Amino acid sequence: MKVTIIGCSGSFPGPDSPASCYLLEAANFRLLLDFGAGALGALQRHIGLYDVDAICLSHLHADHCLDMCAYHVARTYGPDAPYPRVPVHAPGDAPHRLAAAYGMPDEPGMETAFDFTPLRPGTFEVGPFTVTAGLVNHPVEAYGFRVSYGGRSVAYSGDTGESAELVRLAEDADLLLCEASFVDRPDLPADLHLSGRQAAEHAAKARVGRLVLTHLVPWHDQSRILDDASRGGYGGPIELARSGAVYELD
Repeated sequence: MKVTIIGCSGSFPGPDSPASCYLLEAANFRLLLDFGAGALGALQRHIGLYDVDAICLSHLHADHCLDMCAYHVARTYGPDAPYPRVPVHAPGDAPHRLAAAYGMPDEPGMETAFDFTPLRPGTFEVGPFTVTAGLVNHPVEAYGFRVSYGGRSVAYSGDTGESAELVRLAEDADLLLCEASFVDRPDLPADLHLSGRQAAEHAAKARVGRLVLTHLVPWHDQSRILDDASRGGYGGPIELARSGAVYELD
């Protein structure tokens, strides 16, 4: 399984990265986890414009899903349109919310380009991947994911505050892509985001092989986020996410 970070900027695109988007590849199948603002442009550095086989959206905040609108344009009006519909696993209100963001009526809506399936907690198959979704702690309906193939697993936090479900999803995973939106301080708000320290604590509890800190908000000093994580009790490798970084899980 190959994991490519397309976008890792938190809340809005930064100078060096689009918002959240992660490309997972195995057995000639390409799965996107989230499709945040600015991601479609960077994605084309790694795969062809029409090579996405499926998409999972963790939640419906713009920094995790807004480039679905741009991708609808590409698949609806491209030179060989219409293209086959892309399966999309997303919170149930995704068709309405994305159509509203695009400025189109609910009918026909974005279903001309995408085949939506409402997310529920549990395990399902997406191409060659086994995907487990679990509800995490955020102000809207939000999911973390565990994606497995060939005996290897990647866990993705989406956006969450402290979450026992995230620890469950990430248990013994080879790689944890964990949000670290906050600089650590004593009065962090609950059920919103994690600090680097909290991300590392989750990684330690789950015994993951590698921790990559993501959803990095551009106004923070990223070295501070990494330093916070060093105090979270996790003994494995920790690094900051970077747009274009690739992880091969053999």
